[in-house]
Amino acid sequence: MSTPKVFIAATHQNVGKTMLSLGILGNLHRSRKNIGYIKPVGQRTVESKQGAVDEDALLMEMVFNTGADLQDMNPVRVGRGFTAQYIKHGRGKELEEKIQEAYKNVSQDRDFVVIEGTGHAGVGSVFGLSNARVAKLLKAPMVIVAPGGVGRPIDEVALSSELLRKEGVELAGVVINKVKMEKYDQIKEMVVKGFKQRGIKVLGVLPYDDVLSAPTLKEVLEEIEGKLISQNLPENALEVVVRHNLVGAMSVHQALNYFKTGSLIITPVDSEDIIVAAIRMALYKGESHPNMVAGIVLTGETMPHPVILDLIHRTQIPVITCHPDTYTVAARIHDLMVKIRPLEQDKIEHAAMLVEQYLSWDEIYPGG
Repeated sequence: MSTPKVFIAATHQNVGKTMLSLGILGNLHRSRKNIGYIKPVGQRTVESKQGAVDEDALLMEMVFNTGADLQDMNPVRVGRGFTAQYIKHGRGKELEEKIQEAYKNVSQDRDFVVIEGTGHAGVGSVFGLSNARVAKLLKAPMVIVAPGGVGRPIDEVALSSELLRKEGVELAGVVINKVKMEKYDQIKEMVVKGFKQRGIKVLGVLPYDDVLSAPTLKEVLEEIEGKLISQNLPENALEVVVRHNLVGAMSVHQALNYFKTGSLIITPVDSEDIIVAAIRMALYKGESHPNMVAGIVLTGETMPHPVILDLIHRTQIPVITCHPDTYTVAARIHDLMVKIRPLEQDKIEHAAMLVEQYLSWDEIYPGG
């Protein structure tokens, strides 16, 4: 009897595949199931004690400690030049056999295995390993994660479902993710009806969640390649979650109207009035405005005026400097791809909670 499994794909990147995979595995792990995970094709590689591996495979092993070999958890890594080499020389059969062997190792004696894809159903087609093709190789039903909305997810899943049909892969259903709570009931009703008309099950509608969607200051610092200039910060100062970005290219009077809890102030290094206002707001402990400022990013190639720098050092507010202009930095932070990291236990537990609450478990894991 083959191991129960599911292939998690998406309509495009950053929709919530890893979050869903974490949530499913987290709930099964909590109920003492012997779980397995594999990301057959990885594109974002990091170094580990076992060599280069996809970051999601490393995350799952660090969180759940499955005991599997990391190279089996990510048998194919798409690095620089991989596609060109494939087009020139071709290694289709070899890569397929490598994936099948790795899956055999990962799934041995497991109660359930999550197979995580890369992007939409067609990603990887250029080297013969589209999500649809890999799902067929592993005989795995596919769940597609799509973003909140009505028309867009239905249109995008329709394209993917055609590719699955061509490959002979079962579409187990769709999970709609990041739905704004004020529109939740309306969108859920419409997508369930819309997909039902196309013979597709909606396995869950998950709400937008600040905890999972917002980056930490540490992630911002790494993304913009900035320099932390604050001194004497609390131990977990960079673990603060950024909930709002505020570009300080306005008057202080205007800016004060836009401060919200968890704001990251992004402003030119010479905007001393905005910097001072942000520091004063961060120090304000009134009950109506707790934790108003998560941190400050100063843009430009110079350091703050010595008086401002001294003020920064006297506070416990994370202040980061970086060279690009304000709008370039703001755009990079806005587009920051937020990934859940092994040490972010609150996000991991939150993912499991959302999946447990909003996913149709009987469809994913019958009897579980």
